[in-house]
Amino acid sequence: MAAAPIIEGRGLHVYFVQSHVLQGVSIAVHPGESVGLLGRNGMGKTTLIRALLRLVPSTGGQVFVRGIDMSGQPTERLVRHGIGYVPEGRGIFPNLSVRENLVMAARAGRGGRLDWTLQRVLETFPRLAERIDHGGNQLSGGEQQMLAIGRALMTNPDLLILDEATEGLAPLVVAEIWRIIGVIRASGIASLIVDRNYRAVLANCDRGVVLEKGRVVLEGAAGELLADEPRLLRHLGV
Repeated sequence: MAAAPIIEGRGLHVYFVQSHVLQGVSIAVHPGESVGLLGRNGMGKTTLIRALLRLVPSTGGQVFVRGIDMSGQPTERLVRHGIGYVPEGRGIFPNLSVRENLVMAARAGRGGRLDWTLQRVLETFPRLAERIDHGGNQLSGGEQQMLAIGRALMTNPDLLILDEATEGLAPLVVAEIWRIIGVIRASGIASLIVDRNYRAVLANCDRGVVLEKGRVVLEGAAGELLADEPRLLRHLGV
């Protein structure tokens, strides 16, 4: 029997005041799978991630983690099942050093796994090793993003969710972030990735899901979506 998805949303609805932001969205990420979540600004991508993690309330639908209905559970219960989250805006602690930001998040993964130690994170992110004693507020935007990803890896996740992984970063730093995402994917960690560069997303994912006005309007294997780029661009508007 195939393993249950690490995380799955079924028929999710979210309202903000009178705005129906998510309209019955279903999505799943299976063990070891990389899924790209695409769409223009304001189409509901971040809201979907936050609904999956129970950071915003849904008015309909269910969230399952490894086949268990977690719809009424708090966020901390979900992430304890092996989910790491790199939010838009990074969310690092500016008054803590790079070392402190990483160590404070350290914990064993499911089954006691300790694949991602401080040493491994610093080997993966050499720039963080060079700035290990610098405060979070002393880092560049790219370094802060690396720190946010490294901190999530310190939880030894089975699934890493990255919201706007390269937004606002210089081209050389963007290339480094995608290299790191490739390393993470090769290690067997599943991922759910939001980024504006649809080609880079699909090059680093197995499947793509496109949202438009709070609905899934297109999904499929990454290669198939890229092969029919005109159809893809009709929904992305780029």
